[in-house]
Amino acid sequence: MGYGRWRGAGRAAVRLVSVWAVSTATLLVLAGLLPDFQLQSPGGDTFTRTALTAAWAAGAFGLLTALVWPFVVRALLLVPALVLGLLVFFLNGSLLLVALWLIPDGRGAADPETAVVVAAVMSAVASATSTALAVRDDEAYRRRLYRLTGRTRPRDPGSGPEPAPGTVFLQLDGVGHEVLRRAVDDGLMPTVAGWLEAGYRLTPWRTDWSSQTGASQLGILHGSNEDVPAFRWYEKDTGRLMVSNRPASAVELQRRAVRRTGDGGLLSLDGASRGNLFSGGADQVALVLTVAARRGRRNRSRAGYFAYFSDPANAVRTAGSLVDEVVREVAQSTRARLRRETPRIRRGGTYPLVRAFATVVERDVVVAAVLGDMLAGRTAVYADLVAYDEVAHHSGPSGRDTDQVLRRLDRAVGLIARVAEHAPRPYRIVLLSDHGQSPGETFEGAYGLTLKDLVRAGCGLPVSRRAGRTRSGAEARDAARDALRSALHRPVETGEEAERELPARPSEPLVLASGNLGLVSFPDVPHRMTREEIDRRHPGLLRTLAQHPGIGFLLVASAAHGAVVLAADGVEVPVAELADGEGPLAVFGRGAADAVRRTDGFPHVADIMVNSMYDPVTGTVHAFEEQIGSHGGLGGAQSHPFLLSPPELSPPVAEGEELVGAERVHRVLRRWLREDEGPQVPLGPSASAPASAPEISPSGKRTESVLPVERPVPPDKNR
Repeated sequence: MGYGRWRGAGRAAVRLVSVWAVSTATLLVLAGLLPDFQLQSPGGDTFTRTALTAAWAAGAFGLLTALVWPFVVRALLLVPALVLGLLVFFLNGSLLLVALWLIPDGRGAADPETAVVVAAVMSAVASATSTALAVRDDEAYRRRLYRLTGRTRPRDPGSGPEPAPGTVFLQLDGVGHEVLRRAVDDGLMPTVAGWLEAGYRLTPWRTDWSSQTGASQLGILHGSNEDVPAFRWYEKDTGRLMVSNRPASAVELQRRAVRRTGDGGLLSLDGASRGNLFSGGADQVALVLTVAARRGRRNRSRAGYFAYFSDPANAVRTAGSLVDEVVREVAQSTRARLRRETPRIRRGGTYPLVRAFATVVERDVVVAAVLGDMLAGRTAVYADLVAYDEVAHHSGPSGRDTDQVLRRLDRAVGLIARVAEHAPRPYRIVLLSDHGQSPGETFEGAYGLTLKDLVRAGCGLPVSRRAGRTRSGAEARDAARDALRSALHRPVETGEEAERELPARPSEPLVLASGNLGLVSFPDVPHRMTREEIDRRHPGLLRTLAQHPGIGFLLVASAAHGAVVLAADGVEVPVAELADGEGPLAVFGRGAADAVRRTDGFPHVADIMVNSMYDPVTGTVHAFEEQIGSHGGLGGAQSHPFLLSPPELSPPVAEGEELVGAERVHRVLRRWLREDEGPQVPLGPSASAPASAPEISPSGKRTESVLPVERPVPPDKNR
């Protein structure tokens, strides 16, 4: 054994003894403070005897934690994440009780509740001591990271040729281009600021009409988001309600994308998918929705939980942050109420826990999984950090609440960058977002009724008494009656007589909301209804919607014109004639016409697509959901996410060109994975693949043995 090995072994021994000594001292202090925790025999012992008992208990607890804990956590991988996090404390306490039972002569004793507290404090102190001692020891730091992530040690990078670089894609969910710029200028994100100073490229890109994670991430990871008109929609041919963040819907969307492209996805070669809706074809997955419902050995979706909770100190640290986040949310929401801030929505109930899970537990688990992927030398990693998006929905896209989240996200990115320096291969870290967020009061908050209320009133259907008393509700019902009378060529009447003469009601419309994008479907009609059919059934509905001040435009099919966009004051423009900068879509900016045209061609587009108003001066929209920071449709910052890439990668697009659509972003990321002799990601056919596309296995892989290699794709001006 050489000098270096002896030196390393000596340092490890010193750390072990130091942690043992600190743990022993901690037990002595706790025994003095907690009446239900004892380290002495009933008759009392000398201090020396008590110290030896504490040392025995500390050693036994540390040994049990190191040997037994990983197996216990792995056995509980199918337990829901939040339940597992709580079980960690009780299991840790159980190990302490076993350690006390092993003390000779029965000198150790504790109540179960006290054992949980003592075990938590012991784990936290031992972890802090070990980390502090290893802070200047790179090898020890690396070993601790291996243990934290549950990975095996990678090969020595000096044992052969320099490996090709790997790539880590970090998605900052919901962080728009302008939000990132402002955060950098305000000093909230020093890591990102340093990268920009070092030459990183910050490129804005434009989403499709459906500016939400389901559509964007499906397009980014799998190369096709065709026929994803919104976050949630109704499919008439199957009778299925599709919701992007439901496991069954996500599985079906990924299956369709794989079938359409003939390719497993961006991560199909030694890739890892962490915290995403879709797998991207990765073999290594954690917290991925498309495999969340699976059971058995092939389900690796909870591997990230094992990697994180296999060290009980992580549970203690995360629990502390979890409680802190809940308290922070309660304080922030209380301050907003006391100051009568507007716009504002309700933030009670379980939301503080939901926010804490998204901003603490999920962040910590995903980051730990990414660290393990880099230390294992994986070629491509894609991870989603959802913290900002969750908080912005309820607090608004900008302000003190979201500023704090951005600071913590920057620290997480900085940690990943520092650990990358210890990985067995160089890593290129790319930051990107899937959409932005647009501020604004909710539709209901501004007008006193929901989109569903407005649609029902426009159809002449009953609405809630509260909605019926609003000006919008009354106008909608009056418009419906007037339109019906006009259609029947009868004088306009009001009151009970008009109610009696309304025709029998057909099936009621299904109204769904995706941010500031609304979808109205008539389930009893098997095809996409035309404007003419809707006018015959509900003569006042389209006029009611188009004239409402909270609605920007409607998209509806037309027997005469194919499809038309309707807006206030009787504006009607065929979709084929839409153009940027003019007509009802002018206010929505560049690319709005193409986005609407593309969605109009989807098989499952709703009978009526409703986009809220947009004020270009204030940048506000009206969400049809309970959100004051929203995304899902057209209007403002929600459609403008970002792509931040290191200078060694080629520019995303040629100078002067615009990066449009998630599918185009997918092609850029594929190109980057091939550069500098990186992983050779296979090329699938285009989104319009023929019916004879290669068969795809359940894992998302081609069944043929040889995969073609994609060549660099020139910028696609026509997308």
